[in-house]
Amino acid sequence: MRVAALLLSAWALGGSPLPACADPAETDPDLASRDEDYAAARKAIAAKQWEEAIARLRKAEVRHPEHADLQNYLGYANRNLKRFDAAFRHYKRAIELEPRHRGAHEYIGEAYLMVRDVPNAEKHLAALRAICLLPCEELTDLEKAFAAYRR
Repeated sequence: MRVAALLLSAWALGGSPLPACADPAETDPDLASRDEDYAAARKAIAAKQWEEAIARLRKAEVRHPEHADLQNYLGYANRNLKRFDAAFRHYKRAIELEPRHRGAHEYIGEAYLMVRDVPNAEKHLAALRAICLLPCEELTDLEKAFAAYRR
């Protein structure tokens, strides 16, 4: 509750609780300014160049093995190549490093739906409902994925 109050205070005072350029799924948006491989990987992901993204993320991972955002992006790129075992491994690592990582919970939930594992997808939907005290994009997106899956 204290975090929500601080965020509301920052907003009310005209400030922004997050940097304007931050991806809401990222827990460390500054890594791209500190690591050129990570920055290049994010550009490759935006361009849907999954193999290039994975190659650059693996290089960055050597320097930042405990970085939850990097693990989440490795999961995302592997998922888009239908490499689900690798995707799940990286998403789980991201959540292990940062249990409240909204992006990792959303993406792993979507991946579980892709392989028709609804019970595990529901666990991550429940986790997002607990994490997002206010509506968040990751929860909304995963709810939409569930709705599409059920159609």
